[in-house]
Amino acid sequence: MEFLFNANVQFFIAAYLVGGIPFGLLLAKQFAGVDIKSSGSKSIGATNVLRVVKETNPSLAKKLGAATLALDAIKGILVLAVAYFIGLSEATLWGIAVLAVIGHCFSPYLGFEGGKGVATGMGVMMFMLPLETIVGLIVWLLAAKTIRISSLSSLVGLAALIAASFIIHPDMAHAPILFIGFIIFYKHIPNLIRVIKGEEKRVV
Repeated sequence: MEFLFNANVQFFIAAYLVGGIPFGLLLAKQFAGVDIKSSGSKSIGATNVLRVVKETNPSLAKKLGAATLALDAIKGILVLAVAYFIGLSEATLWGIAVLAVIGHCFSPYLGFEGGKGVATGMGVMMFMLPLETIVGLIVWLLAAKTIRISSLSSLVGLAALIAASFIIHPDMAHAPILFIGFIIFYKHIPNLIRVIKGEEKRVV
């Protein structure tokens, strides 16, 4: 068990456990009295919080959706920031980033189920690759305004971020970025199936 005293291992564990905190579920239960795991898309993310709470309280839905988005992003940044300031390596930071997203998507508190990983992924990418993330956010906003399908807009923004990383930092190791992208894409497969069938709901 000596490996547990290794700083890298401790931060990896912390990233997974903090990343797994289901803020959307907790906020919706506490302030709206609804269980988003049994309603809407059953995801714990901001979009489902907005969709489910909006049915009974539209004004509260926007606040809880925004809070969920912010907290899911911050939890991805939190452990990264501490690790960075104590001087852990870039490779370790990328490991922390990946595990934070895994924690959100496969939460240990929800039987290894979870959200889509978009907000948490955005948080860790903003910390590690700010320029690329800004590109991804701009594309995401444009897609959201035109497509008006949250899942598809998120994936378009993600693709733009990944493409930008190859252009802006062509010599860096892209494996962690691609792995995070794969996780987020994998979690969106049900959404993509609904898009193909014309069943995915638009954001209004």
